[in-house]
Parts: sequence; C-alpha cells; structure tokens
Amino acid sequence: MGEVASAVEAIRAQIVMLHEACDGLSHRELVGLLAELTEVLRSVPALEHRVLARLTTETEPRRLGESSWKKVLTTALRVSDRDAKRRLEHAESLGPRQGLTGEPLPPRWEATAAAQAKGLLDPEHVAVIATFHDNLPSWVDVDTRAAADRHLAALGSGLRPEELKKAADRLATMIDQDGPEPTDAERARRRGITLGEQQPDGMSRLCGWVTPEMRAVYEAVQASLAAPGMCNPDDDTPCVDTEPGEEQRRNDSRSPAQRNHDAWLAVGRMALCSKNLGQHNGLPVTVIVSTTVQELEKGAGVAVTGGGSLLPMADLIRMASHAYHYLAVFDEHTSQALYLGRSKRIASPAQRIVLLSRERGCTRPGCTVPGYWAQAHHVTDWKDGGRTDIDNLALACGPENRMIEDTGWETRKNAKGQTEWHPPPDLDTGRHRTNRYHHPERYLLPEDDQGP
Repeated sequence: MGEVASAVEAIRAQIVMLHEACDGLSHRELVGLLAELTEVLRSVPALEHRVLARLTTETEPRRLGESSWKKVLTTALRVSDRDAKRRLEHAESLGPRQGLTGEPLPPRWEATAAAQAKGLLDPEHVAVIATFHDNLPSWVDVDTRAAADRHLAALGSGLRPEELKKAADRLATMIDQDGPEPTDAERARRRGITLGEQQPDGMSRLCGWVTPEMRAVYEAVQASLAAPGMCNPDDDTPCVDTEPGEEQRRNDSRSPAQRNHDAWLAVGRMALCSKNLGQHNGLPVTVIVSTTVQELEKGAGVAVTGGGSLLPMADLIRMASHAYHYLAVFDEHTSQALYLGRSKRIASPAQRIVLLSRERGCTRPGCTVPGYWAQAHHVTDWKDGGRTDIDNLALACGPENRMIEDTGWETRKNAKGQTEWHPPPDLDTGRHRTNRYHHPERYLLPEDDQGP
C-alpha cells in the first residue's frame, strides 16, 4: 500500500504544479493543456474498473460492512445511488474478468474498454455505447455485438457524444431491421412506469412503457372515467359511477390529458376506499400524513406523506372526505412522539403511524427509501434487551434492517432523540451519523438548532 500511496501523492503534487504553471501559459497552450488533461481524466475510470473487478471477485460486501456493492460505494465514496450503480455496471462491462477456473478474460465490451483506457472516450461516449448495448435485442449474437462495439469505439474516438448517438441509433436500426418480432419476454423487459421527483410546485412527472395488457386495461378505464363530465373536480358532486348529465358534459372545460389524470386519481381513491388492498408493514394500505397543529388550524402550508412527498394543506383537507387516512399531528415547536410502550417484539399499528410521521423514511444516513417502504427497527436490539417502545424504535428499510445483524453496524439514540448509525471501522470515512434526507429543512438550520 506504501507504493500506491506514494503514487497517489505524486499525482496530487503534479496537479499542484500544474495549478502554479498554468498562469504563465499562452491561450493556445491553455487549450492544449485542457486537451491533455481531458485525455488523462478519461483514462482514470479504467483503473477504477480494475479495482472494482478485484473487489467484486475476491470478497463480499458484507465482509466490508454493507449489504451490497452499491452500498459499499455510497458509504465509502459518498456518491449517489445512481452514480454507484453506474460505476458498478461499467466495471462489469468494461473491467477485466475471470473464467470459472480463474483464467483472465477480456472485458465484455473489449474495444470500448481499450479506447477508454487510452483516454479516447468521455463518460458521455461510454454512456451512449452502454445504451446501445442495453437496447440491443437478446437475439443479437456475440460476434455481431463485438463488431458493433469495435465500430462505435472507433467512431467515438473522433466524434462528440451527440454525433456518436446518431451513429449508434442508425447502427441499431441496421442490426434490428431484419430481426424477429418482439417477444413477450422482450416486452416484459421493457415495461415500467416511473414517477419523477416532486418539483417545487408539488407536481411530478409520470412516464414509462406499458404492456399490451396494461394498455387494454387503461383504455377500458379511460373510456368510462375520463369521458367528458366524469370525475370532474370542479363539480360540487363529481360523477364517478353513473352517466354524467348533459350540463356536466357541457361545463367540462378540461383537456383530454386533464380528464385522464382525474380518471386515474378516481381509480386510486376507489381502491383506497374499498379496504381490499390488504396490509403493508402492519398497516392497512392507505395514505399516512403528518403535519403540525398550527398549519392545520391555518389551513395553509404543507403536510408530509409516508412516501416522503409534500401535500398542500388544502389537498389534505379535501382528501379527508374521499378515503380512510391516518393523520398524525405534532406541535410546531416540539416533535415529541406519544409514548406507546409495548412488551411485544412487533410494533403496534399506532407506533408505526408515529414512526412514519416522525422519521418520514429510513434513518440510515444516505438512504432515500421513504417511510411506506421502511420497517420498524429496534435501536437497541430486541435480543439485547431493547423494548418495543416508541423511544427505542426507528424506521429502517428492509436491506438496512437485515444488514445490521452481521456487518458490524450499530444504532443508538443521541441526546436529541435522533437515530445515529455507526459504521464498522473499515467503512468509517467521516460521514454523517444521522439521516437528514427526509427532513431537508434541517439542512438549513444551524447544527445546534436541529431538532429530532
């Protein structure tokens, strides 16, 4: 490790020297320096791929104190989940491999890996090539994939990413134009719906691909509930289960897209009101919302759902008449939860409601899983004498809850009642002990003023 540390320190020293030298360079020399630096930086991921290839081949994430390789990277490097996933995917395709008997194998995308190691491809070039490979149908043979990879790696060495994407799209069309019709497996692989991040105005973007069956269901529901006059929130009594009257149709000024939205909102309300959705983590499937008594009395401000989204107070009050919801109300100046002591290991439904409202999501630092998908976690473990009292409970997503059993992590409550996560020594890189992701308002407070 001494030689490696010396080499890294030498790199740092060279960077310092370049900082000092660049002030004396001409404009032409500065452009040349940028080009050379870019080439060097482009080659660095090849080293990362080799490091990750060794780690993932020779050990397991649990031996380092985490439940997955993605968690190892997000904890040790303080990168996002998306970036960690990208690094691992690129290392799998661009890093060295081993056969079943241990013999060395070239990278899966050999030509792209070689061009990247030479500093000829930018991360955006690699992303274009990765998308090309991911979108190729499963019937494309290995030799065709390798030839396409060589072609794109050569093109990328002289094109901008936008130009390479054009070429990659055309190449994909040429490969696929005589291929077989998409199979059920191909359609199933592409299916998916994504609800985007909530924007400052509270709106969220919905996008994705649906299967033929999903479309058939969608069309049938939409034909009824999205018809003019149906499920119109502007009506005093929206029509949802009968034919709308002529006046309701005539007064409906919504666009088709707006009617579609209101139709599927009505479907969701019907499902919640039916009480036929079963249970999730010990609670009936429904909307759980927390707010303060001050905001509720004013009828202004926002509440927070168990999914981590913000809900304007006017919408919360309106929702109360549509379905069965749980509402937890706190004082604006104190987040003290009700004390609900139990001698059983399983948290009660009332305790889960308080946890969802107080924690809002998994308490493990860096985890973005919202409360609906989290479990009740004993801060002091049950087998070590920890009671199922609200003061000894926190929220933790399933992987984190299971991971803590055998990876050396520990949880404890601090003086402010916050749940702290203490990593094993190999992963203690100085990150925060508490998770403020689900309470973004705390990022804006001085350290001393941050409440539980």
